[in-house]
Amino acid sequence: MKKKVVGCILTAMMITGMFTGCGNSESQSGDGTNTGSGDQVVVDIFQNKNEISDALQAAIEQYESENPGVTIHLETVGGSDYASSLKAKMLGNDPVEIFTLGGPDDIASYKEYLEPLTGEEWVSHVTAGGCDNVTVDGQVYGMPIAVEGYGLIYNKKIFEAAGIDASTLTSYDAMDKAFADLQSQIDAGTLADQFPVLEAVEEYAAKESWIVGLHTNNVALSQEFGSAAKAFESQTVNYTYGDALKDLIDLETRYTSSRDDLSLLNSVDYATQVGGGLAIERVAVIQQGNWISPEISNVSEDLLQDLGILPIPLKGVVEDSIAVGVSNYWCVNSKSSEAEKTAAKAFLNWLYQSDEGKNIVINELSLIPAFDNYDGIEISDPLSAEVMRYMNAGKTIPWVFSGQPSGWDSNVAANVQAYLAGSMTWEQVIAQNKSDWEAMRQQ
Repeated sequence: MKKKVVGCILTAMMITGMFTGCGNSESQSGDGTNTGSGDQVVVDIFQNKNEISDALQAAIEQYESENPGVTIHLETVGGSDYASSLKAKMLGNDPVEIFTLGGPDDIASYKEYLEPLTGEEWVSHVTAGGCDNVTVDGQVYGMPIAVEGYGLIYNKKIFEAAGIDASTLTSYDAMDKAFADLQSQIDAGTLADQFPVLEAVEEYAAKESWIVGLHTNNVALSQEFGSAAKAFESQTVNYTYGDALKDLIDLETRYTSSRDDLSLLNSVDYATQVGGGLAIERVAVIQQGNWISPEISNVSEDLLQDLGILPIPLKGVVEDSIAVGVSNYWCVNSKSSEAEKTAAKAFLNWLYQSDEGKNIVINELSLIPAFDNYDGIEISDPLSAEVMRYMNAGKTIPWVFSGQPSGWDSNVAANVQAYLAGSMTWEQVIAQNKSDWEAMRQQ
Protein backbone atom coordinates (compact mmCIF):
# COMPACT_ATOMS: atom_id res chain seq x y z
CA MET A 1 0.00 0.00 0.00
CA LYS A 2 1.37 3.29 -1.05
CA LYS A 3 0.14 5.05 2.09
CA LYS A 4 1.46 8.34 3.30
CA VAL A 5 2.21 6.88 6.72
CA VAL A 6 4.43 9.71 7.73
CA GLY A 7 2.39 12.20 5.75
CA CYS A 8 2.04 15.91 5.68
CA ILE A 9 2.65 16.41 9.38
CA LEU A 10 6.13 14.98 9.04
CA THR A 11 6.79 17.17 6.04
CA ALA A 12 5.78 20.25 7.98
CA MET A 13 7.92 19.25 10.91
CA MET A 14 10.86 18.63 8.63
CA ILE A 15 10.45 22.15 7.27
CA THR A 16 10.46 23.59 10.76
CA GLY A 17 13.75 21.85 11.41
CA MET A 18 12.78 19.27 13.98
CA PHE A 19 15.11 16.68 12.48
CA THR A 20 18.32 18.25 13.68
CA GLY A 21 21.04 15.96 14.95
CA CYS A 22 22.01 14.93 18.43
CA GLY A 23 25.65 15.93 18.10
CA ASN A 24 28.15 17.71 15.91
CA SER A 25 31.64 17.10 14.69
CA GLU A 26 33.80 19.21 12.44
CA SER A 27 35.18 16.15 10.71
CA GLN A 28 35.07 12.41 11.07
CA SER A 29 37.03 9.47 9.79
CA GLY A 30 35.56 6.66 7.76
CA ASP A 31 35.33 4.30 10.75
CA GLY A 32 33.05 6.65 12.64
CA THR A 33 35.58 8.24 14.98
CA ASN A 34 35.98 11.95 15.41
CA THR A 35 39.00 13.68 13.93
CA GLY A 36 38.13 17.32 14.37
CA SER A 37 36.86 19.38 17.27
CA GLY A 38 36.63 16.47 19.69
CA ASP A 39 32.85 16.76 19.99
CA GLN A 40 31.08 13.47 20.66
CA VAL A 41 28.94 12.05 17.87
CA VAL A 42 25.78 10.44 19.20
CA VAL A 43 24.00 7.76 17.18
CA ASP A 44 20.57 6.58 18.27
CA ILE A 45 19.44 3.13 17.13
CA PHE A 46 15.77 2.14 17.23
CA GLN A 47 14.99 -1.48 16.40
CA ASN A 48 12.34 -4.16 16.87
CA LYS A 49 14.11 -7.44 17.55
CA ASN A 50 13.92 -8.15 21.29
CA GLU A 51 15.84 -11.37 20.87
CA ILE A 52 19.05 -9.62 19.77
CA SER A 53 18.80 -6.60 22.05
CA ASP A 54 21.23 -7.77 24.75
CA ALA A 55 23.83 -9.07 22.30
CA LEU A 56 23.52 -5.94 20.17
CA GLN A 57 24.07 -3.77 23.24
CA ALA A 58 27.23 -5.73 24.02
CA ALA A 59 28.43 -5.21 20.46
CA ILE A 60 27.74 -1.49 20.78
CA GLU A 61 29.80 -1.30 23.95
CA GLN A 62 32.69 -3.06 22.22
CA TYR A 63 32.48 -0.63 19.31
CA GLU A 64 32.39 2.38 21.62
CA SER A 65 35.49 1.16 23.43
CA GLU A 66 37.33 1.07 20.11
CA ASN A 67 35.82 4.37 18.89
CA PRO A 68 35.77 6.76 21.86
CA GLY A 69 34.46 9.61 19.72
CA VAL A 70 31.14 7.83 19.16
CA THR A 71 28.31 7.20 21.62
CA ILE A 72 25.54 4.83 20.53
CA HIS A 73 22.18 4.59 22.26
CA LEU A 74 20.03 1.51 21.63
CA GLU A 75 16.28 1.34 22.11
CA THR A 76 14.24 -1.76 21.33
CA VAL A 77 10.47 -1.98 20.93
CA GLY A 78 9.37 -5.42 19.82
CA GLY A 79 6.23 -6.79 18.25
CA SER A 80 3.33 -4.82 16.82
CA ASP A 81 4.15 -1.70 18.86
CA TYR A 82 7.24 -0.93 16.81
CA ALA A 83 5.52 0.68 13.81
CA SER A 84 3.56 3.19 15.88
CA SER A 85 6.57 3.86 18.09
CA LEU A 86 8.78 4.59 15.08
CA LYS A 87 6.17 6.95 13.69
CA ALA A 88 6.06 8.75 17.04
CA LYS A 89 9.84 9.07 16.96
CA MET A 90 9.72 10.69 13.57
CA LEU A 91 6.83 12.95 14.53
CA GLY A 92 8.44 14.08 17.77
CA ASN A 93 11.62 15.66 19.02
CA ASP A 94 13.54 12.39 19.25
CA PRO A 95 14.55 11.32 15.73
CA VAL A 96 16.99 8.43 15.39
CA GLU A 97 19.96 7.81 13.12
CA ILE A 98 19.48 4.07 12.55
CA PHE A 99 16.10 2.33 12.45
CA THR A 100 14.59 -0.80 10.97
CA LEU A 101 12.02 -1.17 8.22
CA GLY A 102 10.42 -4.24 6.70
CA GLY A 103 10.15 -3.80 2.96
CA PRO A 104 8.40 -2.10 0.04
CA ASP A 105 5.49 -0.55 1.93
CA ASP A 106 7.73 0.81 4.68
CA ILE A 107 10.23 2.12 2.17
CA ALA A 108 7.51 3.99 0.29
CA SER A 109 6.14 5.42 3.53
CA TYR A 110 9.48 6.66 4.88
CA LYS A 111 11.20 7.37 1.57
CA GLU A 112 12.00 11.02 2.31
CA TYR A 113 13.82 10.01 5.52
CA LEU A 114 16.00 7.33 3.95
CA GLU A 115 19.68 7.86 3.22
CA PRO A 116 20.81 6.10 0.01
CA LEU A 117 23.29 3.37 0.90
CA THR A 118 24.09 2.31 -2.67
CA GLY A 119 27.72 3.39 -2.46
CA GLU A 120 28.51 1.38 0.68
CA GLU A 121 31.05 -1.40 0.13
CA TRP A 122 28.82 -4.08 1.68
CA VAL A 123 26.24 -3.68 -1.11
CA SER A 124 28.42 -5.67 -3.51
CA HIS A 125 28.44 -8.60 -1.05
CA VAL A 126 24.67 -8.89 -0.50
CA THR A 127 23.39 -12.28 -1.63
CA ALA A 128 21.12 -12.42 -4.67
CA GLY A 129 17.81 -10.67 -4.09
CA GLY A 130 18.78 -9.57 -0.58
CA CYS A 131 18.11 -5.89 -1.26
CA ASP A 132 15.27 -6.19 -3.77
CA ASN A 133 12.67 -5.06 -1.23
CA VAL A 134 14.58 -1.87 -0.40
CA THR A 135 15.77 -0.84 -3.86
CA VAL A 136 13.94 1.99 -5.61
CA ASP A 137 15.05 3.43 -8.95
CA GLY A 138 18.43 1.79 -8.59
CA GLN A 139 19.10 3.16 -5.11
CA VAL A 140 19.52 0.85 -2.10
CA TYR A 141 17.94 2.20 1.08
CA GLY A 142 18.45 -0.62 3.56
CA MET A 143 21.04 -3.10 4.82
CA PRO A 144 19.70 -6.64 5.40
CA ILE A 145 19.69 -7.48 9.09
CA ALA A 146 19.59 -11.22 8.47
CA VAL A 147 18.11 -14.07 6.53
CA GLU A 148 15.54 -15.80 8.71
CA GLY A 149 13.27 -18.77 8.36
CA TYR A 150 10.20 -20.02 10.16
CA GLY A 151 8.27 -23.24 10.25
CA LEU A 152 7.10 -25.55 13.02
CA ILE A 153 9.88 -25.74 15.58
CA TYR A 154 9.80 -29.02 17.48
CA ASN A 155 11.46 -30.78 20.40
CA LYS A 156 13.38 -33.74 19.00
CA LYS A 157 13.54 -35.61 22.32
CA ILE A 158 9.78 -35.54 22.77
CA PHE A 159 9.22 -36.89 19.27
CA GLU A 160 11.85 -39.58 19.79
CA ALA A 161 10.31 -40.60 23.12
CA ALA A 162 6.94 -40.91 21.37
CA GLY A 163 8.48 -43.07 18.64
CA ILE A 164 7.81 -40.52 15.90
CA ASP A 165 10.37 -40.18 13.11
CA ALA A 166 10.35 -36.45 12.39
CA SER A 167 12.24 -36.92 9.12
CA THR A 168 9.09 -38.48 7.62
CA LEU A 169 6.91 -35.47 8.42
CA THR A 170 7.11 -33.77 5.04
CA SER A 171 3.41 -33.57 4.24
CA TYR A 172 0.28 -32.16 5.88
CA ASP A 173 -1.34 -35.55 6.36
CA ALA A 174 1.80 -37.11 7.85
CA MET A 175 2.10 -34.23 10.30
CA ASP A 176 -1.58 -34.37 11.23
CA LYS A 177 -1.36 -38.09 11.92
CA ALA A 178 1.85 -37.76 13.97
CA PHE A 179 0.47 -34.87 16.03
CA ALA A 180 -2.68 -36.85 16.79
CA ASP A 181 -0.53 -39.78 17.91
CA LEU A 182 1.62 -37.57 20.10
CA GLN A 183 -1.40 -35.87 21.67
CA SER A 184 -2.94 -39.25 22.52
CA GLN A 185 0.29 -40.30 24.26
CA ILE A 186 0.38 -37.04 26.20
CA ASP A 187 -3.24 -37.46 27.27
CA ALA A 188 -2.57 -41.06 28.32
CA GLY A 189 0.35 -39.94 30.48
CA THR A 190 2.88 -42.24 28.83
CA LEU A 191 5.40 -39.39 28.48
CA ALA A 192 4.80 -37.85 31.90
CA ASP A 193 7.81 -39.34 33.66
CA GLN A 194 10.26 -37.91 31.15
CA PHE A 195 8.34 -34.68 30.43
CA PRO A 196 6.30 -33.88 33.54
CA VAL A 197 4.82 -30.56 32.39
CA LEU A 198 4.07 -31.61 28.79
CA GLU A 199 0.36 -30.98 28.19
CA ALA A 200 -0.11 -30.53 24.45
CA VAL A 201 1.58 -30.95 21.10
CA GLU A 202 1.34 -27.30 20.10
CA GLU A 203 0.85 -23.74 21.29
CA TYR A 204 -0.41 -21.06 18.91
CA ALA A 205 0.01 -17.40 19.87
CA ALA A 206 -3.17 -16.06 18.27
CA LYS A 207 -2.91 -12.85 20.29
CA GLU A 208 0.09 -11.72 18.24
CA SER A 209 -0.95 -10.04 14.99
CA TRP A 210 2.49 -10.59 13.46
CA ILE A 211 2.30 -14.33 14.04
CA VAL A 212 -1.19 -14.66 12.59
CA GLY A 213 -1.46 -11.80 10.10
CA LEU A 214 2.11 -11.85 8.84
CA HIS A 215 3.66 -15.29 9.23
CA THR A 216 0.78 -17.76 9.08
CA ASN A 217 -1.08 -15.74 6.46
CA ASN A 218 2.11 -15.48 4.39
CA VAL A 219 2.17 -19.23 3.78
CA ALA A 220 -0.87 -18.85 1.51
CA LEU A 221 -0.05 -15.43 0.06
CA SER A 222 3.49 -16.48 -0.86
CA GLN A 223 2.00 -18.85 -3.42
CA GLU A 224 -0.42 -16.24 -4.73
CA PHE A 225 2.06 -13.40 -5.21
CA GLY A 226 5.53 -14.96 -5.28
CA SER A 227 7.28 -11.81 -4.04
CA ALA A 228 6.77 -8.82 -1.78
CA ALA A 229 7.13 -6.51 -4.78
CA LYS A 230 4.19 -8.15 -6.56
CA ALA A 231 2.09 -8.02 -3.40
CA PHE A 232 2.94 -4.34 -3.01
CA GLU A 233 1.76 -3.55 -6.53
CA SER A 234 -1.49 -5.49 -6.23
CA GLN A 235 -4.72 -3.61 -5.51
CA THR A 236 -6.50 -6.85 -4.56
CA VAL A 237 -5.88 -10.15 -2.82
CA ASN A 238 -7.70 -13.20 -4.16
CA TYR A 239 -6.89 -15.75 -1.45
CA THR A 240 -6.37 -18.39 -4.10
CA TYR A 241 -5.25 -20.77 -1.36
CA GLY A 242 -7.66 -19.64 1.35
CA ASP A 243 -8.99 -23.14 2.02
CA ALA A 244 -5.48 -24.49 2.49
CA LEU A 245 -4.76 -21.61 4.89
CA LYS A 246 -7.77 -22.69 6.95
CA ASP A 247 -6.38 -26.22 7.05
CA LEU A 248 -3.05 -24.89 8.33
CA ILE A 249 -4.66 -22.84 11.09
CA ASP A 250 -6.79 -25.81 12.07
CA LEU A 251 -3.68 -28.00 12.24
CA GLU A 252 -1.88 -25.51 14.44
CA THR A 253 -4.79 -25.13 16.87
CA ARG A 254 -6.45 -28.53 17.23
CA TYR A 255 -3.58 -30.08 19.20
CA THR A 256 -3.22 -27.24 21.72
CA SER A 257 -4.36 -27.37 25.33
CA SER A 258 -7.12 -24.96 24.22
CA ARG A 259 -8.50 -27.33 21.60
CA ASP A 260 -11.87 -27.58 23.40
CA ASP A 261 -12.22 -23.79 23.46
CA LEU A 262 -10.15 -22.18 20.73
CA SER A 263 -11.13 -18.69 21.90
CA LEU A 264 -8.60 -19.15 24.72
CA LEU A 265 -5.82 -18.99 22.12
CA ASN A 266 -6.65 -15.32 21.60
CA SER A 267 -4.98 -14.65 24.95
CA VAL A 268 -1.80 -16.59 24.13
CA ASP A 269 1.11 -14.27 23.42
CA TYR A 270 4.67 -14.78 22.23
CA ALA A 271 6.08 -15.10 25.75
CA THR A 272 3.57 -17.79 26.64
CA GLN A 273 4.26 -19.67 23.43
CA VAL A 274 8.06 -19.54 23.59
CA GLY A 275 9.30 -18.99 27.15
CA GLY A 276 6.24 -20.48 28.81
CA GLY A 277 5.67 -23.19 26.23
CA LEU A 278 8.45 -24.70 24.16
CA ALA A 279 11.29 -23.59 26.45
CA ILE A 280 9.87 -25.39 29.51
CA GLU A 281 8.66 -28.41 27.50
CA ARG A 282 4.99 -27.67 28.19
CA VAL A 283 4.45 -28.12 24.46
CA ALA A 284 6.45 -29.87 21.75
CA VAL A 285 5.77 -27.67 18.70
CA ILE A 286 5.34 -23.97 17.95
CA GLN A 287 5.19 -21.90 14.77
CA GLN A 288 8.30 -19.73 15.07
CA GLY A 289 11.67 -19.06 13.47
CA ASN A 290 15.37 -19.22 14.19
CA TRP A 291 15.17 -15.85 15.94
CA ILE A 292 13.95 -17.56 19.12
CA SER A 293 17.35 -19.21 19.74
CA PRO A 294 18.67 -16.59 22.21
CA GLU A 295 15.51 -16.85 24.33
CA ILE A 296 15.57 -20.65 24.38
CA SER A 297 19.29 -20.61 25.19
CA ASN A 298 18.66 -18.31 28.15
CA VAL A 299 16.39 -20.99 29.58
CA SER A 300 18.36 -24.07 28.53
CA GLU A 301 21.28 -24.36 26.15
CA ASP A 302 20.77 -28.14 26.17
CA LEU A 303 17.19 -27.74 25.00
CA LEU A 304 18.27 -25.48 22.14
CA GLN A 305 20.50 -28.26 20.86
CA ASP A 306 17.47 -30.56 20.78
CA LEU A 307 15.29 -28.34 18.58
CA GLY A 308 14.61 -28.80 14.89
CA ILE A 309 12.26 -27.32 12.31
CA LEU A 310 9.43 -29.13 10.57
CA PRO A 311 7.90 -27.76 7.34
CA ILE A 312 4.92 -25.41 7.57
CA PRO A 313 2.54 -27.20 5.19
CA LEU A 314 0.07 -25.58 2.80
CA LYS A 315 -2.08 -28.60 2.09
CA GLY A 316 -2.12 -29.70 -1.53
CA VAL A 317 0.09 -26.80 -2.60
CA VAL A 318 3.54 -26.88 -0.96
CA GLU A 319 3.94 -29.10 2.08
CA ASP A 320 7.65 -29.72 2.62
CA SER A 321 9.11 -26.23 2.94
CA ILE A 322 9.71 -23.43 5.42
CA ALA A 323 9.34 -19.69 4.82
CA VAL A 324 12.66 -17.89 4.31
CA GLY A 325 13.42 -14.24 3.70
CA VAL A 326 15.24 -11.12 4.85
CA SER A 327 13.59 -10.15 8.11
CA ASN A 328 14.19 -6.41 8.30
CA TYR A 329 16.61 -3.80 7.07
CA TRP A 330 18.81 -1.27 8.83
CA CYS A 331 18.09 2.21 7.49
CA VAL A 332 19.87 5.52 8.09
CA ASN A 333 17.97 8.76 8.65
CA SER A 334 18.77 11.16 5.81
CA LYS A 335 17.74 14.10 8.02
CA SER A 336 20.53 13.47 10.52
CA SER A 337 23.72 15.51 10.33
CA GLU A 338 26.54 14.42 8.04
CA ALA A 339 28.65 13.45 11.04
CA GLU A 340 25.85 11.33 12.47
CA LYS A 341 25.14 9.64 9.15
CA THR A 342 28.84 8.88 8.67
CA ALA A 343 29.06 7.42 12.18
CA ALA A 344 25.88 5.38 11.65
CA LYS A 345 27.15 3.90 8.39
CA ALA A 346 30.54 3.18 9.95
CA PHE A 347 28.95 1.22 12.81
CA LEU A 348 26.85 -0.88 10.42
CA ASN A 349 29.90 -1.56 8.27
CA TRP A 350 31.91 -2.63 11.32
CA LEU A 351 29.14 -4.90 12.59
CA TYR A 352 28.57 -6.76 9.32
CA GLN A 353 31.90 -6.50 7.50
CA SER A 354 34.75 -6.45 10.03
CA ASP A 355 36.16 -9.77 11.23
CA GLU A 356 35.10 -9.17 14.81
CA GLY A 357 31.69 -7.92 13.71
CA LYS A 358 31.08 -10.99 11.57
CA ASN A 359 31.78 -13.23 14.53
CA ILE A 360 29.33 -11.21 16.62
CA VAL A 361 26.65 -11.51 13.93
CA ILE A 362 27.05 -15.29 13.74
CA ASN A 363 27.87 -16.30 17.29
CA GLU A 364 26.35 -13.61 19.51
CA LEU A 365 23.36 -12.32 17.55
CA SER A 366 22.76 -15.83 16.13
CA LEU A 367 21.89 -14.41 12.71
CA ILE A 368 22.23 -15.83 9.22
CA PRO A 369 23.99 -13.08 7.27
CA ALA A 370 22.66 -12.00 3.88
CA PHE A 371 26.23 -11.55 2.61
CA ASP A 372 28.55 -13.73 0.57
CA ASN A 373 31.83 -12.86 2.32
CA TYR A 374 31.51 -14.80 5.56
CA ASP A 375 33.78 -17.63 4.45
CA GLY A 376 35.26 -19.71 7.23
CA ILE A 377 32.72 -18.66 9.86
CA GLU A 378 30.55 -21.60 10.86
CA ILE A 379 26.94 -21.15 11.98
CA SER A 380 26.76 -22.45 15.53
CA ASP A 381 23.06 -21.87 16.23
CA PRO A 382 21.08 -25.11 15.68
CA LEU A 383 17.95 -23.40 14.37
CA SER A 384 19.90 -21.24 11.96
CA ALA A 385 21.62 -24.40 10.76
CA GLU A 386 18.18 -25.92 10.19
CA VAL A 387 17.17 -22.91 8.09
CA MET A 388 20.36 -23.31 6.06
CA ARG A 389 19.53 -26.99 5.55
CA TYR A 390 16.19 -26.10 3.97
CA MET A 391 17.81 -23.36 1.89
CA ASN A 392 20.47 -25.71 0.57
CA ALA A 393 17.78 -28.24 -0.32
CA GLY A 394 15.71 -25.62 -2.14
CA LYS A 395 12.80 -26.26 0.22
CA THR A 396 11.72 -22.68 0.87
CA ILE A 397 8.80 -20.36 0.21
CA PRO A 398 9.25 -16.58 0.08
CA TRP A 399 8.25 -13.87 2.50
CA VAL A 400 5.76 -11.55 0.79
CA PHE A 401 4.15 -9.92 3.80
CA SER A 402 6.31 -6.80 3.61
CA GLY A 403 4.31 -5.97 0.49
CA GLN A 404 0.97 -6.07 2.32
CA PRO A 405 -0.89 -2.86 3.14
CA SER A 406 0.57 -1.40 6.31
CA GLY A 407 -1.50 -2.48 9.31
CA TRP A 408 -3.49 -5.08 7.35
CA ASP A 409 -1.95 -7.85 9.45
CA SER A 410 -3.84 -6.52 12.49
CA ASN A 411 -7.11 -6.76 10.60
CA VAL A 412 -6.30 -10.28 9.44
CA ALA A 413 -5.39 -11.33 12.98
CA ALA A 414 -8.60 -9.86 14.40
CA ASN A 415 -10.65 -11.74 11.82
CA VAL A 416 -8.86 -15.02 12.52
CA GLN A 417 -9.35 -14.45 16.24
CA ALA A 418 -13.07 -14.05 15.57
CA TYR A 419 -12.96 -17.35 13.66
CA LEU A 420 -11.29 -19.07 16.62
CA ALA A 421 -13.90 -17.57 18.94
CA GLY A 422 -16.72 -18.81 16.71
CA SER A 423 -18.09 -15.37 15.85
CA MET A 424 -17.00 -15.45 12.18
CA THR A 425 -17.10 -18.24 9.63
CA TRP A 426 -13.99 -18.86 7.56
CA GLU A 427 -15.82 -17.56 4.50
CA GLN A 428 -16.48 -14.31 6.36
CA VAL A 429 -12.82 -14.10 7.39
CA ILE A 430 -11.66 -14.36 3.78
CA ALA A 431 -14.27 -11.88 2.53
CA GLN A 432 -13.35 -9.33 5.19
CA ASN A 433 -9.63 -9.74 4.58
CA LYS A 434 -10.18 -9.09 0.87
CA SER A 435 -12.31 -6.03 1.55
CA ASP A 436 -9.81 -4.61 4.05
CA TRP A 437 -6.92 -5.03 1.59
CA GLU A 438 -8.77 -3.16 -1.14
CA ALA A 439 -9.87 -0.35 1.19
CA MET A 440 -6.39 0.12 2.62
CA ARG A 441 -4.85 0.25 -0.84
CA GLN A 442 -7.01 3.29 -1.57
CA GLN A 443 -5.78 5.25 1.45
